[in-house]
Amino acid sequence: MAADAQMLQKYSLFGGLMEEQIESIMPLMQQEQYGPDEFIITEGKPNDKIYFLIEGQIAVTKKDTLLSRFGEGEAFGEMEVLDVMPAVASIKSLSNVMLMSISNKALREIYKLDVKIFSLIIMNLARDLSRRLRKADEKLASPVLL
Repeated sequence: MAADAQMLQKYSLFGGLMEEQIESIMPLMQQEQYGPDEFIITEGKPNDKIYFLIEGQIAVTKKDTLLSRFGEGEAFGEMEVLDVMPAVASIKSLSNVMLMSISNKALREIYKLDVKIFSLIIMNLARDLSRRLRKADEKLASPVLL
């Protein structure tokens, strides 16, 4: 299944963007596929792409500890793109996975093409990161039963 602008519109990364706006940046995105049990991002290595899942599931691990699982519509890899540091966790496919990715270079091109589209994507990334941080805070604040 190939991704199209109408399909991408339903994902949080593209919230607030019109179909025509997504179509204008689609040439800057790449579609990628992985089989089960393949590393997409490796902890400690550079990553210069934001990924979002079109289909399949991935696992987020740190030092072989499962942190989370992501499914369709969720984005990852944004931390390394935003703070330009090595990956803090590994991302591994749990099934056949189809992704779309936006490289750091492509983000700069989107900025040059249309600052409004760029701003909405960055705002959507910030919202997604905020939701994840809120979940992590709630998990940390949960009482531990002995």
